[in-house]
Amino acid sequence: MVERIDPRRRILITPEGLALPFTLASRGSRFVALLIDLICMGLVLFLALLALGQMAGGLTKIEAGTRGHDATGHALQALVAFWIILAFLIRNAWFIAFELGPRGATPGKRIMRLRIATRDGARLTPEKVIARNLLRDIEIFLPISMVISAMGESDGTGWIAAGWFLIFALLPLFSRDRLRAGDLVAGTWVVERPRKALARVLTARDGETEGYRFRDGDLAVYGEYELQRLEEVLRLRKPDAMALVAQTIAEKIGWSAPQGEDVGPFLDAYYAQLRARLEGGMRMGRRKADKHG
Repeated sequence: MVERIDPRRRILITPEGLALPFTLASRGSRFVALLIDLICMGLVLFLALLALGQMAGGLTKIEAGTRGHDATGHALQALVAFWIILAFLIRNAWFIAFELGPRGATPGKRIMRLRIATRDGARLTPEKVIARNLLRDIEIFLPISMVISAMGESDGTGWIAAGWFLIFALLPLFSRDRLRAGDLVAGTWVVERPRKALARVLTARDGETEGYRFRDGDLAVYGEYELQRLEEVLRLRKPDAMALVAQTIAEKIGWSAPQGEDVGPFLDAYYAQLRARLEGGMRMGRRKADKHG
């Protein structure tokens, strides 16, 4: 029987030398994720517009009662300016803020079970996230705004903008790794998240990990990036990779490296306790991006 090779499968080599397989997101799932995000952004802006409309109505009533025309006019102008600033921030900060989070995904990507990853296996840095998302203005928002503003004009600007949009929109169709321009510039790709919840797997093995209790200092040496890499190793359960990671962690925290059947429980326990520590820190407003942070 010949095994069918998935054309979306890739092997990611991490800086630690681990080979981790990934599945690239399909073009359809990326499009749906973007559509969900745009709908969410539009809903936020619509609700903000309703709130500003209520405020403007209140200012009009104040004007009718006090005849403070100049002051009310300035206040209405301030509301319009606030709306423009809010729209700009939502358009530009939505993707950056969510992708800089620990999940590396916007609400649309989380619903479609996707996330951002670097193609070299390194940590997803703010510079990479900002670079890939600033390109979205050139790819989508700028040409679309030009098409809309050129409606009814006969100077060909609309056609040029439409061609500009299509070039960038069709780029993932001709890229082997389904990369848009922002991914090419930032060195990132969009990958699928495994559907099997690791938390359930660890719960089923709780009895095997009870003998490992790590001190706060043992857990403080690693951050969110290392937690994600450890999670990927635990999902795959490859003995060689697990033994290498267990030895690295043990040397880092001053423990004796586990051997044989002890490797799995050691890593499971370290993952569960590191995750609990990092999540507790985030609830208190403290973030540790990686071991250098």
